[in-house]
Amino acid sequence: MADTFDMIVLGSGPGGYVAAIRGAQLGLKVAIVERENLGGICLNWGCIPTKALLRSAEVYHQMQHAKNYGLAADNVRADIGAVVARSRGVAKQLNQGVTHLMKKNKITVFMGTGTLKGPGTLEVTGDKGTEVLTAKNIVIATGARARDLPFAKADGNRVWTYRHAMTPRELPSRLLVIGSGAIGIEFASFYNDMGSKVTVVEMMDRVVPVEDADVSAFLEKALTKQGMTILTGAGVESIDVGAGGVKARIKGKDGKTVEDTFSHVIVAVGIVANTENIGLETVGVTTDRGIIAIDGYGRTGASGVWAIGDVTPGPWLAHKASHEGVIVAEAIAADLGNKDVHPHPMDRSNIPGCTYCHPQIASVGLTEAKAKDAGYTVRAGTFPLIGNGKAIALGEAEGFVKTVFDAKTGELLGAHMIGAEVTEMIQGFVVGKTLETTETELMHTVFPHPTVSEAMHESVLAAYGRALHI
Repeated sequence: MADTFDMIVLGSGPGGYVAAIRGAQLGLKVAIVERENLGGICLNWGCIPTKALLRSAEVYHQMQHAKNYGLAADNVRADIGAVVARSRGVAKQLNQGVTHLMKKNKITVFMGTGTLKGPGTLEVTGDKGTEVLTAKNIVIATGARARDLPFAKADGNRVWTYRHAMTPRELPSRLLVIGSGAIGIEFASFYNDMGSKVTVVEMMDRVVPVEDADVSAFLEKALTKQGMTILTGAGVESIDVGAGGVKARIKGKDGKTVEDTFSHVIVAVGIVANTENIGLETVGVTTDRGIIAIDGYGRTGASGVWAIGDVTPGPWLAHKASHEGVIVAEAIAADLGNKDVHPHPMDRSNIPGCTYCHPQIASVGLTEAKAKDAGYTVRAGTFPLIGNGKAIALGEAEGFVKTVFDAKTGELLGAHMIGAEVTEMIQGFVVGKTLETTETELMHTVFPHPTVSEAMHESVLAAYGRALHI
């Protein structure tokens, strides 16, 4: 006999487990299927353990520069084994937390590989053998994996994906990072702070190319100042892996190819959705380059099949997946007759992005260039952190806050930050955008002093020629 549920979630990452919890809160009978670790890549091999690594690197960096704060720290050294162990401990703690949440919310967990066998039917193969589950609604939340380069297959020894880079047996002496998106630049920042000599190769004409051009330019200067080699408009043509290192042929923006040797390589050129071999074709779900098309509520083209997270159109971010999980669970509950829930479709323009390099980057909405391309008449304001008292007191006055407004209506179109702890501040602008704020409300908002967040206020004032501290 098949086990029957109102909703089955395939995948327990930040989208899947949140969808399961919200479904259970709404009174649905919910099952979740996971083939590896509850919490998915994010909690176990992505967002959380990488931030633990970056925190260790940040502390190590501050210890090495203790004299800047009137302090002395002699014979400072890094123990990469202990750094990794701390990171894995943080991941384990959160994995256990998700396990507890599943029990608390009475969600049935099936550990194994799930495959769709037809409308409303999912087969799970695990240590206990094969089980058949049925449900009116099945949510695909299988996430994504690192994209390979044909000539740079990861071996876990000299050529790494993000997963290998989180559990190194040794610190690279010379590290080549291919790709300067969030994953690549975060690992470049971590290993640079830990003492590796880092080279970043980016095929686009600037690093973190999805960010505002001013942010990209500032970051490149900051990383170069820290000792990194940044090669933009460049590409790695081939690599030759040997016992003692990796020879890479790199074509620069001048069209010339040079050969250099590195101890290790990290390939960070994007992700591939995990949509193969899960039976999508049996229920009539098609993909475009691996991505499942959905409406604003997560519905696919097949009745009773939903999709969230990295298997759907970007941005491919954990918090976007979690929000989609809530939307899908509420939409399913409404379809099943719950009149107390009123799901709202996802507004992708209000999804913030954060990159935890040194200095940090955070943004939401349109860049200045994209706002102009969209036909807006733009007013943009920038305030440097060197004009912010708290940033100076912290010894972290590197960076700026930039805001972009529609000159005709005053609508906040976008906000872009680079500097200390900006990933903790961006939500102020996200709330503002969600509430459809204009410059007037932001100008009238009282910001506490002394805080780095005052730079947010000043950037708004700067857009209208009213900045006070510069």
